[in-house]
Amino acid sequence: MTITEGTPTDTASGRLAELREIRERTRQGPDPAATERQLAKGKLTVRQRIDLLMDQGSFQEIEQLRRHRASGFGLEDRRPHTDGVVTGWGTVHGRTVFVYAHDFRIFGGALGEAHAAKIHKVMDLAEQAGAPIVSLNDGAGARIQEGVSALAGYGGIFQRNTRASGVIPQISVMLGPCAGGAAYSPALTDFVFMVRETSQMFVTGPDVVAAVTGEQISQNGLGGADVHAQQSGVATLAYDDEESCLEDVRYLLSLLPANNREAPPVEPTADPVDRRTDRLLEMVPVEPNQPYDMGEVLAEIVDDGEYFEVQPAWAGNVLCALTRLDGHVVGVVANQPKVMAGVLDIHASEKAARFVQFCDAFNIPVLTLVDVPGFLPGVQQEHGGIIRHGAKLLYAYCNATVPRISLTLRKAYGGAYIVMDSQSIGADLTYAWPTNEIAVMGAEGAANVIFRKQIAASQAPEETRSQMVKKYRSELMHPYYAVERGLVDDVIDPGETRSLLAGALAMLRTKHADLPSRKHGNPPA
Repeated sequence: MTITEGTPTDTASGRLAELREIRERTRQGPDPAATERQLAKGKLTVRQRIDLLMDQGSFQEIEQLRRHRASGFGLEDRRPHTDGVVTGWGTVHGRTVFVYAHDFRIFGGALGEAHAAKIHKVMDLAEQAGAPIVSLNDGAGARIQEGVSALAGYGGIFQRNTRASGVIPQISVMLGPCAGGAAYSPALTDFVFMVRETSQMFVTGPDVVAAVTGEQISQNGLGGADVHAQQSGVATLAYDDEESCLEDVRYLLSLLPANNREAPPVEPTADPVDRRTDRLLEMVPVEPNQPYDMGEVLAEIVDDGEYFEVQPAWAGNVLCALTRLDGHVVGVVANQPKVMAGVLDIHASEKAARFVQFCDAFNIPVLTLVDVPGFLPGVQQEHGGIIRHGAKLLYAYCNATVPRISLTLRKAYGGAYIVMDSQSIGADLTYAWPTNEIAVMGAEGAANVIFRKQIAASQAPEETRSQMVKKYRSELMHPYYAVERGLVDDVIDPGETRSLLAGALAMLRTKHADLPSRKHGNPPA
């Protein structure tokens, strides 16, 4: 738009009216038909999404009137304001949060040079202000008409994702397609939320897959929300609609600090810190091979029974969650006996390792609830690199300097016992219930190894095996064996679990630990 001298806009009031008109047209979007198409797909518009994410009336937009400068392929005739991305900041639960959100109605949300520059600026502001950033992704990838300039824009985003990693929380919300190199930005962030049917992520789409491999698959089958939440582990959570998705993003933000220099926010609770947890005795069977739901155990311990589970549909044999004890945020890593007996495998190790690293980066204490029979045996696991992947979890714990407390509920066998934040790898405090069995392996397996000659020579081998199992259990696996040797700090009454853990975390709140001087470590890949 150009302004000539003598027009009605050549006055202060006229210019202000013009500005208001431009802003209102920009907020409405480029074309009512495009808005209708967006809504017909079950997708909200970009500003509806921001309104759901931010506290009412708090959003402050920047570079609303920016337009691209590209030419060729008809671009010079299409220069809408915002250039297909809305950027700015607001508050979530009264705390500053930055956001950028693709507008699929403009160039399909595709990224061009100006579009990328807006994202770069808001990411820089978030890092400088020390506040979380949320990306609402609904874009068709690089703007082909702008060529390599668009690709360079993605490079700038990736570089900023990496620089901000462990400095400010980064959350990606997938509300539409995300293909090619664009998918790597969400992969670099801390959490990825997806909506079923409308959001997909893949490096190469179904058409390319079909051309190269001959495999026929739909977009959702290749990279839909459930695929990434259940199979690949790329997505943190999957939702049926955008409203519930963004509501959980707000809840997650309420549990996170603004940056790595702050503690997580404290939320007063009416749940008494000294509330007894005697129900835990009923929840956890004494028999080591009987399953139960660790989620129910966690709910009994924490404030008001509430916790935010991370990646619940992937690697379900380990439970990772953010919750509160006495109003203070804590990260929980726990074996889940109802899934694969709570055994550690490749995916569980990766999941828990990244969660521990996140908690350590953002000053969130880690509580580990242990009930683990060991690492999953098998050719597939060994050839898949269980040694390498299991070492990721070991590295994450050993490298963590936040307060660390572990509690063995029942069994803890072999290398998995060590890896699940045992005292020997640096846990600040280690507790166990009277039902604990901490040993190299289960009594049956140990007896078969140690007493195999006696069992083989016996005229009643099964009876001898039974006697040897009892002998091993009574001598090396009784509940007080580890505590007698200083490998566990105390055996506690399960009914006192909540109050004891809350008190221990309060004591550790002023913990300070330094790592050796180094540029960075070299964790297992």
